[in-house]
Amino acid sequence: MKRELTKCQLIERSIQKKYRKELWRPFTEAIKRYELIQEGDRIAVCISGGKDSMLMAKMFQLLHRITDFPFDVEYMVMDPGYNEANRKKIEDNASLLEIPIKIFETDIFDVANAMIKSPCYLCARMRRGHLYSKAQELGCNKIALGHHFSDVIETTLMGMLYGAQIQGMRPKLHSTNFKGMELIRPLYCVHEDAIIAWRDYNGLEFLQCACRFTENVANEEMSSKRKETKELIRELKKTNPLVEMNIFNSIHDVNVDTLVGYKTKGINYNFISEYDAETEIIKKELEEKPNGN
Repeated sequence: MKRELTKCQLIERSIQKKYRKELWRPFTEAIKRYELIQEGDRIAVCISGGKDSMLMAKMFQLLHRITDFPFDVEYMVMDPGYNEANRKKIEDNASLLEIPIKIFETDIFDVANAMIKSPCYLCARMRRGHLYSKAQELGCNKIALGHHFSDVIETTLMGMLYGAQIQGMRPKLHSTNFKGMELIRPLYCVHEDAIIAWRDYNGLEFLQCACRFTENVANEEMSSKRKETKELIRELKKTNPLVEMNIFNSIHDVNVDTLVGYKTKGINYNFISEYDAETEIIKKELEEKPNGN
């Protein structure tokens, strides 16, 4: 008699079978391409309760289960001050997906919401710091966040259109405040549409945004910019289906020689200084070889 699969097993099968091309393959390819996991790593998979981080946690669990590559995983949930319903939603989804989460509390929402200016910026910075700190406490050397392919290209466009700068989002970073710690983004090559399709196929419901600030005041400026950028990409895709991949590839192949200015390691550079240096070289060459001889 054929054994009936549990809900969790069906969800796992959908990742590795039905959505293998859209989810599992780009997940494992990003890990290989950007060398996100090394032998002996202990990774804190950070779960916010949304669709992206929950899927990431499930795929990490599957990878850890089947791979011979030696690494360890902790499934970490930071409660920044969720209301009771949102906290329960995370716990219920973790139970459904059979992910052994560890929850720790902070007062981030209370602190950030008390700020008049830039509460979202403060909240983001505080979240990152708490995640690094707790991960270190658990013996981890890396934290994994659920930023995906669509986040990467939207952030790139938003930087140009609203921030007046060309700025990408790297698949991994060294922490500046927590030495020896790294941040990795294993969903870097996974499209958001694929995550949504997987969620809906399995009839899953995750948190949208559990922030008290957006619940009470609504961070309309940032959300509207993100929404406008999504709409712009959607419109561009109608005439150019490759537009998303072209944007993605563009931050992998930046021609610095054509830029007017750029910044690296906190230092600003301008093409004029390089241009003047080239001019001096040309002058010397002309002096050494007058009349082109």
